[in-house]
Amino acid sequence: MDDTDQRLIAALRRDGRASLSDLAAELGIARATVRARMERLAAAGEIIGFTVQTRSDVGTAPVRALMMIGIEGRWAERISARLSGLPAVRAVHSTNGKWDLIAEIGAATLEELDAVLAQIRRFDGVMTSETSLLLTTRRAGRR
Repeated sequence: MDDTDQRLIAALRRDGRASLSDLAAELGIARATVRARMERLAAAGEIIGFTVQTRSDVGTAPVRALMMIGIEGRWAERISARLSGLPAVRAVHSTNGKWDLIAEIGAATLEELDAVLAQIRRFDGVMTSETSLLLTTRRAGRR
């Protein structure tokens, strides 16, 4: 990926629905070049998809948190699968360092979040956890 590809991806992060013409004008390249680069980046696996975020994505779960989880022994795979099955868990990440897993959680209220955290803490193999509420989110490349 060269500088133009990286600038194109940054522009798409700011507005994934931007027209080819708008992207071309912003980057100072031809519309056909933008299309060709997007096709090449998709074929190479650099762009793996486009998504939309709706008001209901945040509106139905305005209380958001990251739960860092320390696991005993070889329970990580089982706990990860259980976490993925909980409706409030948006994503599960394996990591290195002090924490074994990080769960992204969304809830309608603080009370609902507290209940989800308590449920997770009772999973066999969960030894310790630390949770941080997400107050403000700023997407990469957005101003």
